[in-house]
Amino acid sequence: MCELLGMSANVPTDICFSFTGLVKRGGETGPHRDGWGITFYEGKGCRSFKDPRPSCESEIAELVKAYPIKSEAVISHIRQANRGGVSLENTHPFTRELWGRHWTYAHNGQLSDYHDLPTGDLLPIGETDSEKAFCWILAQLKQHFPTKPSDLTPVFEFLAQSGDTLRAKGVFNMLLSDGEYVLAYCSNNLHWLTRRAPFGKARLIDEDMVIDFQQETTPNDIVTVIATRPLTEGEPWVKMATGAFVVFKYGEIVFERVITDDLAKAD
Repeated sequence: MCELLGMSANVPTDICFSFTGLVKRGGETGPHRDGWGITFYEGKGCRSFKDPRPSCESEIAELVKAYPIKSEAVISHIRQANRGGVSLENTHPFTRELWGRHWTYAHNGQLSDYHDLPTGDLLPIGETDSEKAFCWILAQLKQHFPTKPSDLTPVFEFLAQSGDTLRAKGVFNMLLSDGEYVLAYCSNNLHWLTRRAPFGKARLIDEDMVIDFQQETTPNDIVTVIATRPLTEGEPWVKMATGAFVVFKYGEIVFERVITDDLAKAD
C-alpha cells in the first residue's frame, strides 16, 4: 500500500526533515516506487509537485528537499499502485475546488465496489479508487452543504461518516485539507505527533539525520505531523484507532470523534 504524510502548523514551517524520511520509503527503505506527490498551502493558494517516478530517484523530490517551502498545511503521499497504472494522473495528492478553496486529498489503502459511487459533475481524471472516492466525498459535501456553513462541526461529522462508508469497502486511511484544516481518518494505520516547547532533538528512522528543533523554532511554535508510520525514533507518536477521525488547525486538535467499540469493529 501507500504511505501518507501531512502537517498542520501555527506558523509557516518547512517539512523538509519529515519529507526526507518519507522519500527514502519511496523505493529505498520501502516498496512504494510508483510515484509521489506533495502539496503546500500558502494562504488560499497551493503549489503541488508530483512525479510518477520513485521518490528516492526523483530529481523533483531532491528539489523539494532542498527548497524549504514554508507552509501551515501540507499533504504528501508515496504510492504503491494497486488500482490504476503508474502515471502522473494517478499520482496523489489530488486537488479540487469547493467553497472557493483548494481541497487536497491523499489515500492509503484499497477499496472494492467503488465504481458506482456517485460523483456528480466531479469526474475523476485518472483510474484510481482513491480519486473516485475523493470525487464522491466532495460531491456529497456539495449536495449536503451547498454553501460553507459558519459552524463546520456538521461538516466534520459528515466527513467522519463518509470515511466510515468508504472503510466498509476496504482500507481507507485519508488525509484531507483545505489549507486551513488538516483532517485525518484512520482505517488501520495512521499516526500523529505534535511538537511544541520545550523542543528537543529528533532522529529519522529511514535516514541518518538528526535535527535539534530548539535551534529551528520559537517557543510559540506548534507543529503536528501525521504519517502512516512514525518517521522518527524516541518521540511520542500517537497511533490512531480504527475509525478515528481528527481535525487539526494550526497544529492543534479542533475536532475529534470519540471511538466506540462498535465503531472500531465496523467493517
